Amino acid sequence: MRRRSKRWLLGTVLAGVLLMTSGCGRGDTILIGAQTFSEPKILAQMYKLLIEDRTDLKVDVLPDLATSPVVLQAMKNNDVQMGTLYSGEIFNNHFPIEDTKDRKRVLEQAQQGFDKYFNLKWYDPLGFENTYAFTVRKEVADKNQYKKISDLTANAQQMRLGVDTSWLERTADGYPAFKQHYNMTFGKTLPMEVALVYKAVANNEVDIVLAYSTDSRLKEYDLQTLEDDKKFFPPFDASPVVRKDLLEKHPEINDVLQLLIGKIDAKTMVDLNYEVDVKKRNERKVAEDYLKNVGLLK
Repeated sequence: MRRRSKRWLLGTVLAGVLLMTSGCGRGDTILIGAQTFSEPKILAQMYKLLIEDRTDLKVDVLPDLATSPVVLQAMKNNDVQMGTLYSGEIFNNHFPIEDTKDRKRVLEQAQQGFDKYFNLKWYDPLGFENTYAFTVRKEVADKNQYKKISDLTANAQQMRLGVDTSWLERTADGYPAFKQHYNMTFGKTLPMEVALVYKAVANNEVDIVLAYSTDSRLKEYDLQTLEDDKKFFPPFDASPVVRKDLLEKHPEINDVLQLLIGKIDAKTMVDLNYEVDVKKRNERKVAEDYLKNVGLLK
């Protein structure tokens, strides 16, 4: 009953959003779907600006689709034709997969699976991933020469960890599994909402938090992420994803998107998110300024 209820809610929300944008994504207009946070909205504006600059096509952006599965369903239905998705999406039971955390293999399965089951082209990564990352104040990282999670081994028992409650309790991919994987236990754990962890570590209320690797608050609070050197967290590389029938009709889109592949690293994405989230700048303007700075727009 719960599962059916979720599917019904997903369809209802999507239908309501698309009714408000009737006429978009039809004819010669391409519609790009974007999730609710700044990152995919910025990237959607980059796709739009580049496609309109280098082709005769018209592009619109549909923002604030609730989740990546909503974006996927909209693309499958041809309600939107493009979006940004993350390779770890394969773990959401869309099709059978090999359970692995190998970054290359996860990407391969995303590309092969969404081609076979959704008729989508999943591009190579833009150059960054947005995944879980253990995070400390930069001054702490510099003082203790923390660069990767394993560097915490000697001091973990004296550290206070701030993290969302669900991760503390998840046995398969949360704290219990992490402790075994890294042979590491923190001295104290403090459950809190994800939105609060950045300020908590910045204010020295905790010593380390579990954050997201491209969040703008990393820059806002001068925080340092640590490399997951033993590969505990699944990879979430960001890629453009496009309906294959659109590419068959307009192959010039492929050439445009290739201009961004491998060109946006995690630091750049943090900086771009910061411009929108903290400095409150418009996503389109941030995207436009970036493309001009790297020579992709005049």
